[in-house]
Amino acid sequence: MENTAEPVRTTPMARRFRGYLPVVVDVETGGFDWNRHALLELAAVPLDLDENGLLVMGTTSSVHLHPAPGTEIDPKSLEVTGIDLDHPFRFAKHEKEALDHVFAPVRAAVKKHGCQRAILVGHNAHFDLNFLNAAVARVGHKRNPFHPFSVFDTVTLAGVAYGQTVLARAVAAAGFDWNAEDAHSAVYDAEQTARLFCTIANAWPKPLG
Repeated sequence: MENTAEPVRTTPMARRFRGYLPVVVDVETGGFDWNRHALLELAAVPLDLDENGLLVMGTTSSVHLHPAPGTEIDPKSLEVTGIDLDHPFRFAKHEKEALDHVFAPVRAAVKKHGCQRAILVGHNAHFDLNFLNAAVARVGHKRNPFHPFSVFDTVTLAGVAYGQTVLARAVAAAGFDWNAEDAHSAVYDAEQTARLFCTIANAWPKPLG
């Protein structure tokens, strides 16, 4: 019998990372314990390919969050991030709505590139993934596009490429400016991490096949 099924569509991005779409994520939080402390900011940058097949940044999605009921905030963490929970223009969303806001464009990017799912890219990536997974669990979110435990960590990559593990120093070693006043914003840190990841990955020989 003739096989009339349509062939599975493969794209350069899907082939590049074995069916995963790299999405750079940064979170700002109310502390270091993802089981106790609140998720306060979330930013995600899906990666794309330019006409030369090089990784480039896609469109950033970001959101401020209300602290989830039952979570805690260490005041010292707010001193570091500069987050003002009562700022009139913060426009925070509750966790389910906030996750929907960020996950929808990530799922669209995964579909665009014919990938199976997203893989989180981050600086100390498991910190970001653990806070993300904790929020997903709290709201019972059923459409999380990210792999539940695999990540690409730019701490490791920058350590290998530049001998630097601190984000600011790694970004500088990659040839980009770093503004300390903008740091500890989820959007700024995610976009700087995305530039770092793209620079390192683009310098690496592409896998065959």
